[in-house]
Amino acid sequence: MAQNAPSKPTACLALADGTLFYGTGFGATGQTVAELCFNTAMTGYQEIMTDPSYAGQIVTFTFPHIGNVGVNPEDDETADPVAEGMVVKWDATEPSNWRSAEELTTWLARRGRIAIGGVDTRRLTRAIRQQGAPHVALAHDPQGNFDIEALIAAARGFAGLEGMDLAKDVTCAQSYRWDEMRWAWPDGYQRQEAPAHKVVAIDYGAKRNILRCLASAGCDVTVLPATATAADVLAHDPDGVFLSNGPGDPAATGEYAVPMIKEVLATTKLPVFGICLGHQMLALALGGQTVKMNHGHHGANHPVKDLETGKVEITSMNHGFAVDAQSLPDGVVETHRSLFDGSNCGIRMADRPVYSVQYHPEASPGPQDSFYLFERFSAAMADQKARA
Repeated sequence: MAQNAPSKPTACLALADGTLFYGTGFGATGQTVAELCFNTAMTGYQEIMTDPSYAGQIVTFTFPHIGNVGVNPEDDETADPVAEGMVVKWDATEPSNWRSAEELTTWLARRGRIAIGGVDTRRLTRAIRQQGAPHVALAHDPQGNFDIEALIAAARGFAGLEGMDLAKDVTCAQSYRWDEMRWAWPDGYQRQEAPAHKVVAIDYGAKRNILRCLASAGCDVTVLPATATAADVLAHDPDGVFLSNGPGDPAATGEYAVPMIKEVLATTKLPVFGICLGHQMLALALGGQTVKMNHGHHGANHPVKDLETGKVEITSMNHGFAVDAQSLPDGVVETHRSLFDGSNCGIRMADRPVYSVQYHPEASPGPQDSFYLFERFSAAMADQKARA
């Protein structure tokens, strides 16, 4: 029996080395260029696409069932998708979930994000692991017409994330207050009505669930833009300062973020807590250095060891740069380490309640192993006020 001829591809992913992947396009049409990474999480594709830390990146999902739970407004980590696009093995499936409000394909098209399905994501992931995160161009044309040479040239022309300050692109335009707490059955999101501590959160690309965790830990949160100065921070008379996650090269963002952190540390005894890019900002402010990783850490199943307790936490991660533990000066202690590759995942000052982690303790892909870090921050602020 004769087989039907394969349908014409409607999307193309072109790598800078000339490798091509064809598939079925969905979401928005057009073309975009970015760095390509892969994410190993089995859930949370909507949260991943709206995580500001993915600015400048296209995400390859190693889990094939993408689209199966649809999307809904409650699961957005920021107002709009930030990742440039997505690559999946199978075409996006129809949703089957009681919380679904919209199909993924419709949501992507409405939000202007390109996706490609039908790709051999195992082959693509192996290539990323072996060669490093490549620069790529992704195109979706319903007619299947592609200028391959132009796509490859566009991929080769992408500047890359090194040296790029992307926090300015994803930070808030002005300050605002946050009091929404973590989602809980059966009432969903509730408001923090009796906060115990005033916290200033610096938004380098903050995820909403991080702010919810701060509120759930008893914090009255005021969010400031990434470019806030120490004077801006201290004008709010906070009990603690939080440094959020975010995208891009920490050394570039550090040009304006590090002086602010240094001044806060030099002029106050406030507890400071950082996550992801905030962790890297704190390390730079304390005298450490950061390095670009080969393919980064992106997933919801990363084991991290607490070097001080021996406890192993299963964590969510999303970063392409890392703190160089060997560069940490005296007085700064490495507290957490990846069990995948030994890279640094946490630091603290030896004599002050100032600490940070590389992973995302607010993310709960099943385990909630790391929420204690927010409780530690709250306890540090309570202790500091008791000493005053």
